[in-house]
Formats: sequence, C-alpha cells, structure tokens
Amino acid sequence: MKTVKDYIRTIVDFPHEGILFRDVTTLFADPRGFRMAVDQMLHPYAGQRIDVVVGLEARGFILGGAIAHQLGTGFVPIRKKGKLPGTTISQDYKLEYGEAIVEIHDDAIQAGQRVLIVDDLLATGGTAEAGISLVERLGGAIVGCAFIVDLPDLGGRQRLEALGMDVHALCAFEGL
Repeated sequence: MKTVKDYIRTIVDFPHEGILFRDVTTLFADPRGFRMAVDQMLHPYAGQRIDVVVGLEARGFILGGAIAHQLGTGFVPIRKKGKLPGTTISQDYKLEYGEAIVEIHDDAIQAGQRVLIVDDLLATGGTAEAGISLVERLGGAIVGCAFIVDLPDLGGRQRLEALGMDVHALCAFEGL
C-alpha cells in the first residue's frame, strides 16, 4: 500500500545546486494520493472546532482549499507582498536564501476564530512563523500547523513548537 511519501518525487539540484527539492505536485496530480494527504492532514484535528483554514502561498492554497472544503469552513490565503487587493497587514521573514514579506487582509480573521494553518513543506519554519504572527496579530487562535513534508534537518518543527504550536507533518525527508 502506498503512503503519501511514495507520491512525492525528488528533484536534484533545484532551485540551487546541492538542494533536493521535494516535489508534491506529483502527489496533487494523483487522485488517491491527494485525497490521502488531505484526509491525513485533517485526522489530528478531528473533533476540534476549526473556524477557518489559512493556506501559505502557494501550494498551501491547494491544500487549504481542499481542507476547508472538507471541514465546511472558509479559506484565507497568506500571500507574497503586493498580491492581495485591499488593506493588508504584512510580516517580513528570512528564507533559506534571502528575505521575503507575506500579507493577509486586515479583516480576514476575526478575533477568537480558531485557525488551522496549512502548507506543503516545513523547512526552516520562517514562512509558517510569519503566517502565525499575522494570524495572531488579527486575534486568531491557532489550533495547529499541518504540512505534508517536514525537513527535520532544517529545524522548522522545533522553531514552531518553541512558539507553542501543535505541528503535524505526514512524512519527513532527511537532508536539504
């Protein structure tokens, strides 16, 4: 029987030499693999109240939309700077090889709403930490952070757990 990890391909030297890119598009393209991933990402939160799902750009949008649909909740995107119309709040963060800024609409989360944050991959945790900051600044209560892939050698899980987050990943790949 296949696992979620079996559907993920590795691309060597992308986007830079020495990187092993974990490509989840092969998982998304397979109907059984995609359904398995969504179901397994929801499982740890069964029975908990979740008011809204937040997806981190860009593959978190694919997962977040599917998960929100399954839960019967709304979906909120956290996007790269300049991509959202209307009034936003922003958060800068460090990437593995640079810096970036993400934004959320300033009215996307209501105070007290219970939020599940989702993305495809957890590396250093910088993007997820920026997303957590944005949700908390709007008064959201984060139920958990769910990912398909954890890259434990990069320390993202420990970074988010140090913030008090419940972190769930479907599989892990050693190395960069």
